[in-house]
Amino acid sequence: MRESIKFKALRIEEESGIFSRTIKTCSGLSLPNHDVLIRVHYAGLNYKDALSASGHKGITKVYPHTPGVDAAGEIVEDRSGKFKPGNLVICTSFDLGMNTWGGFSEYISVPAEWVLPLPKNLSLLESMVLGTAAFTAGLALWKMEKFGQNPSMGPVVVTGATGGVGSMAVALLAKAGYDVIASSGKKDQYDYLGSLGARQCVDRDFTNDQSGRPLLKPKWAGGIDNIGGNTLVTLLKACGKEGCVASIGLVASPDFSMSVYPFILNGVNLLGIDSAETPIDLREKIWNKLANEWYSNKYSLSQKLVNLEDVPAEMDKMLKSESLGRVVAKI
Repeated sequence: MRESIKFKALRIEEESGIFSRTIKTCSGLSLPNHDVLIRVHYAGLNYKDALSASGHKGITKVYPHTPGVDAAGEIVEDRSGKFKPGNLVICTSFDLGMNTWGGFSEYISVPAEWVLPLPKNLSLLESMVLGTAAFTAGLALWKMEKFGQNPSMGPVVVTGATGGVGSMAVALLAKAGYDVIASSGKKDQYDYLGSLGARQCVDRDFTNDQSGRPLLKPKWAGGIDNIGGNTLVTLLKACGKEGCVASIGLVASPDFSMSVYPFILNGVNLLGIDSAETPIDLREKIWNKLANEWYSNKYSLSQKLVNLEDVPAEMDKMLKSESLGRVVAKI
């Protein structure tokens, strides 16, 4: 079957250190020889995809390559016997789109253990509006609540709030009953953040303390951080007692330097969130919560639907911090 398939895919190629992005017609024999063959209907765009398409060797080591860490579609073939042709499924994270042929392609071939049935109550498009972004935010909230976070403790701050993960985090926290402080340098998008459920919008300077003090007066009860560096430090220093701060991203910096005072005086919890290798049972649990008790019709407000040919331009916007919400490609 695979040898007869011809399909389009976004291919990233390298020549003399220069990376190009081209939509090419490929053969089914080009795909990895994994058990599950999926006809992709939608693929969500993530910051990691933009980095992969730019030649970031920390994400993708070998080129040519097709990025795309999120994909949703229908089963064409499954040699493992876990799925039947026509089953609607999602595949996110693991090595998809990193060093394994990714979702910006009409077909993907992946191991069966990477694939989940499409959760009830979600369409394929909705699953990609959510994608790794909402899954990561959901995993952060699940872990925060596991360590005692709850709405009665006070507001939760989200940094990088207009981005894919940030937008999902704002809407998710609001749906879960939290008062949300949305931090963003895009003041012209405060109405958008309010529509997602933010109770308060603040400039990024509000979450980037430059005083050098080891501890600050509490400003929030917890946080979800997409920025890293001094912003993450600020979230911890200004967090209330026993609150949780989830570290998700490093848009500003991967560096981290601070005193232990927030931890030993206020009992603050710093939680690392690794969505890529989340065990399949927990992954299914988080997706089911996103499709049911955590589902909000506000998620769709962050949706921008584009064609496969538009993806490279959207990647450029993302790298320049000019993107807003979730970009989904109709494959």
